[in-house]
Amino acid sequence: MDRKFLLFFLGWYFGMISLAQAQKPALLTGEDSLHQQLGPSTIIGGYGEAAYQRDIDQGASKIDLVRTVLFVGHQFNDRISFFSELELEDAKVEGGDAGGEIAMEQAYLKFSGKRNPQNYWVAGLFIPRIGILNEDHLPVNFNGVERPLVEQLVIPATWRELGIGYYGSLSAWPLQYTVALVNGLDAADFSHGTGIREGRFEGRNATANNLAVTASVRVNPGSFQLQVSGYAGGTNGLNKRESDSLGLAHGLFALPLYLGEADAQYWHEGLHVKILGTYISFPDAADVNKAYANNVASGMYGAYAEVGYNLFHRAAGRLQKQQLNLFARYEWIDLNNRISANAIYDGTLRQSHLVVGAGYLPIPNVVIKADVRFQHTGPQNPALVINPNPAAPPYQQNNSFVNLGIGYSF
Repeated sequence: MDRKFLLFFLGWYFGMISLAQAQKPALLTGEDSLHQQLGPSTIIGGYGEAAYQRDIDQGASKIDLVRTVLFVGHQFNDRISFFSELELEDAKVEGGDAGGEIAMEQAYLKFSGKRNPQNYWVAGLFIPRIGILNEDHLPVNFNGVERPLVEQLVIPATWRELGIGYYGSLSAWPLQYTVALVNGLDAADFSHGTGIREGRFEGRNATANNLAVTASVRVNPGSFQLQVSGYAGGTNGLNKRESDSLGLAHGLFALPLYLGEADAQYWHEGLHVKILGTYISFPDAADVNKAYANNVASGMYGAYAEVGYNLFHRAAGRLQKQQLNLFARYEWIDLNNRISANAIYDGTLRQSHLVVGAGYLPIPNVVIKADVRFQHTGPQNPALVINPNPAAPPYQQNNSFVNLGIGYSF
């Protein structure tokens, strides 16, 4: 690699974090205000979003209150505070009906350092720093009605687990880092088509027989922010007897899963560029498929590149505090990039998505969004079609979706 290019790339990577924080309003949400250490106080905030989608191929439309989240936090003193988020998805939960979920998205204590409040511990149910969206998932902060699919299907955001973590920064260098110990995943719930997403415990009856370690490093020179993050942990929480009966290894890091991620962001006036890539390695997928027949892959990846531009960045008067963001994002996903001998390949899990759209923010806390997503996949494998309907049209590798949405945060 050319040395000048390498130095430029490293300079770009090490510049994003502080600028990103500086461009956000100081008290954008209740949660942000709690980070300001204002003294003993209780803060209420939240966010939510609703969306309409038209599936062009199927000729079907749906509209949904995607999520409503209530944040409640409390500052006990200048060093200890509490953060919580209660989330309701799909507006309603009723026994016997599919869909809908009520869940704690966060519930943790924060212990700030005495000399440097930027260095702190967290303990409880929290969101590790993995990728871009996981920590920064307010609807006013990302382009598009739908969250980036890579950070839903490969990185299963919002990804929260129980554990303890440390967030640190260096005073002499523009560098931040995190390290955390959390409960592991459950490979029994990995499912074909959704990667590792269903294997999260999210704070509910999580096994502590297997554990995981996450870590990240961020650097920010000038108008850039670069980050690398990773996850390594066990996916089998069964005891020895149960594991032996299924032919599975057991222990703290048994059936290990590894996830690596790197991302870069760049800001300049009205321009915002994002690039992210991630890969999952699951070496013991064959053992899991033999035990549970869930057709999980041993290798999965995703990547996306996005360019956004705020047409109002030079505006004056009433438009000065408003935003009109035009954007385009291209995503690549393959949830069966590598499969074991006892797995069945599914071409529909090799996908590309082009999303183009706009978001209008009359104030920083409210957004109105519209976009079109063009989807292309590999061919369908007939061996995976269960109870085929003779009257159903053949699978279409190309499809498009029209999305409209609103979002808010406070």
